[in-house]
Amino acid sequence: MKKMETKVDNIKFKTAKTEWDVYFDMALVMLDEIMKNNAAGKKTVMIVPVGPTQQYPILARLVNQLRVSLKDVHFFNMDEYLISPTEEVSYSDPISFHYRMEHEFYSLVDPALMMPEDQRHFPKPGEEAEYDRMIEALGGVDLCLGGLGINGHIAFNEPPEADAPMSAEAFAALPTRVLPITRETKTINAYGYQRGDLRGMPEWCITVGMKQILAAKRVYIALNRPWQHGIVKHVLFDTVTASIPASLLRTHPDVEFCAAEEIAEGLF
Repeated sequence: MKKMETKVDNIKFKTAKTEWDVYFDMALVMLDEIMKNNAAGKKTVMIVPVGPTQQYPILARLVNQLRVSLKDVHFFNMDEYLISPTEEVSYSDPISFHYRMEHEFYSLVDPALMMPEDQRHFPKPGEEAEYDRMIEALGGVDLCLGGLGINGHIAFNEPPEADAPMSAEAFAALPTRVLPITRETKTINAYGYQRGDLRGMPEWCITVGMKQILAAKRVYIALNRPWQHGIVKHVLFDTVTASIPASLLRTHPDVEFCAAEEIAEGLF
């Protein structure tokens, strides 16, 4: 599957032939982490995304066929849409990340193998500090997985406003919090997930912080959309800056990007 591997600062960059191969690789990375920790009698703590999600049915099938227990696994979802700074979207709304995790992963795993509901964590407005404390209490994150936003965001860690610049160090210290979603993020997400319904996109979100992402032992970023070629070249080769949040990953000791070939073409 892998055609090319290289390294930029601390980021290991590999390609997969197709978009589906990226999802398969992501599922294998998740499965390997769980099986490794199960064999050692350890918990597995992951920060997981909604976007992408196509890795989850693959992982569910592998878990079921190989009979891999998730009983000692904790999933911390990295973000969620809000309809106001204090109110989440309904769990039954298909745009809800709760909804998508249930339908694209949790409901597909054999209940005999599934982790308890209290190990399926979602950030909630008003409980941001508690979310971060739960991660710390479990000994930190073994593996953080995610995608890459069109403006370089990771989770919903949107770049600071131009009139309120922030140093890379200050941005790296941001915890879980509520914030407005930028217009470019709403636009690309409306295109990708809402059939172009920009007016129907939520205005607010809650996101795990860059602090929690950068504290993870390992970080894995899936590049699955052709437009990500445009931002990933800035992530890899521009100055590390809060205005390109994912560029901060170049300061992390163990980061891997996996990109479909068409995204990687012309980067190196």
